Amino acid sequence: MSRITHLSLEQAPEASRPLLEGVKKGLGRVPNLFATLAHSPAALGGYLALNQALQKSSLSAAEREVVALAASQVNACDYCLAAHSLFAGKAGLTGQDIRSARDGRLNAVATLAWQITENRGQIADGYLQAARDAGLSDAKIVDIVAQVAALTLTNYLNNVARTDLDFPAVEA
Repeated sequence: MSRITHLSLEQAPEASRPLLEGVKKGLGRVPNLFATLAHSPAALGGYLALNQALQKSSLSAAEREVVALAASQVNACDYCLAAHSLFAGKAGLTGQDIRSARDGRLNAVATLAWQITENRGQIADGYLQAARDAGLSDAKIVDIVAQVAALTLTNYLNNVARTDLDFPAVEA
């Protein structure tokens, strides 16, 4: 059971309501993450704005999902792993790709995201050089850091709240 209530549109603060309506329009429903974030219109609005901006980053949809899976695995966020496993499949990743991304082995993007998350940004020179050697530009590296930051917010909130899972569960 969630430790922070999920707000309905009617229960949400007035400033959160149009944001939740936008989520519902985009996803067809309001997932529990957003219903929890709605307690703070500032947090909900900030997250949505950052997420929208990152969709225009140098990372493809599949790469963004790889980052999400790696960060969520490191942060032990079952909710985000479930959500992003579903989204990753829609972005073209196979089941094996998803499993490999979760443990940082899929590709340079997954490895870098894993290392950034696990080491709170204090990564060894070798990991950064390996990312560059694999063809990641400085723009992609910065975008991976930004994506990890966005995921850290949702991972931590879901872990604190123990948000009720409303996506298909994934294997541990």
